[in-house]
Amino acid sequence: MGHEIMINAPWYTPPGEGLIPTGEIRSVEGTPLDFMQPRAIGLRIKELPDARYDHNFVLSGSYGSAALAARVYEPNNGRVMEVTTTEPGVQFFTGNGSAFCLETQHFPDSPNKPHFPSTVLRPGQKYESTTAFRFSTR
Repeated sequence: MGHEIMINAPWYTPPGEGLIPTGEIRSVEGTPLDFMQPRAIGLRIKELPDARYDHNFVLSGSYGSAALAARVYEPNNGRVMEVTTTEPGVQFFTGNGSAFCLETQHFPDSPNKPHFPSTVLRPGQKYESTTAFRFSTR
């Protein structure tokens, strides 16, 4: 919970029943989901239902071009992880509070939400995606 995270996402897709997105795209500003500036994962987690993160974030940048999705810093030892992706979203999940996961992706339930980036692949089309994880120390 002490890891500092920045997620380059000014919006998120609010989850409904079964954690399936409702179809809305909302601003993270002023919410416990606002990681546009680095802050500790655990700082506002208790404000969320079940005191955990399991949200799809709508990344800033040009979908299809590699862009910074997230940066995580561990202040006790200085480790840094940067995630870049060509995907339009990233799922941030904390589970039981002992770990976290960043999964780059299209938005959940995209086939049923026409205003979400399409996941349809037609015959003859090629699907290509790139995600990179870079590790360093500060």
